[in-house]
Amino acid sequence: MMRLLLMDTCGSEGSVALAETGREPAIIASERLPGRSSSERLMPTVRRLLEANGWRLSDLTAIAVVHGPGSFTGVRVGLSAAKGLSEAGGVPVIAVSRLAVLAGLTGESDVRVNAVLDAGRGEFYIGEYEGHRRVREELMEKVEVGNASVGGSIVVCEATVANALAELKPMVVKEPAAEDALALALERVAAAEFDDVATLDANYLRRTDAQIFAKPKSVAS
Repeated sequence: MMRLLLMDTCGSEGSVALAETGREPAIIASERLPGRSSSERLMPTVRRLLEANGWRLSDLTAIAVVHGPGSFTGVRVGLSAAKGLSEAGGVPVIAVSRLAVLAGLTGESDVRVNAVLDAGRGEFYIGEYEGHRRVREELMEKVEVGNASVGGSIVVCEATVANALAELKPMVVKEPAAEDALALALERVAAAEFDDVATLDANYLRRTDAQIFAKPKSVAS
C-alpha cells in the first residue's frame, strides 16, 4: 500500500488530493482551491485533508507536485509547499510536468500526443509524448506548433488555445487537477525516481532574455 499527497497550483485554480493504492477508487479525498487562492489556502487544505483521514506526513510514500509550466506565482507556491512538507516529514518528492498530465488526459497510450498550453505573448508551451515517455517540451510560436504536431494528435484544456489552434482540430479536455497526476507519480515511485529537493526547480520553459531580444545578424553582401 502506498499513500500519496498530490498538489497542483499551476492553472486557473489549485487542487489537492490524497491517494491510497489498493483502494477503489485510489483517490480518497480531493479539494479545489478557487481562483488564485492557492497561496493562502494550500497548506491549510493539506493539513485538513490529512487530519480528516487520520494521516500523518510520515505516513506518506511520496509527495507529487505539478511544477509547471503555468502561472509563475502558482508554480512557486506549489513547489515551495512540496519542499517544505518533504523536509518536515522526511518524505520524497516527485515533480510532474503539467504538460505530461494534460497529455495523459487523452487516454491514448499508443499514439504520439502533443499537449499544448497558453504561454502568453502569442506563444505556447508544447509537450510531445509517446505514451508516458517525454519526447520534448518547448516554448513555441503558433506556426511552430503546427509544424511540430504533424503526425500526432493535439490536446488542449484552455479555450484560448483551442480557438487559436482551431485549424489543427485539437482535442479539448478539462483542465488537469492534482489527482490526474497519480498515474505518472505511481510510475515514478515504482521506479524509485524521486527528485532532489535541494536542486528541484520550476518547469517554466521560458526563453532567456538573450533569445527574446536577439537580433538576426546581418549578412555581408
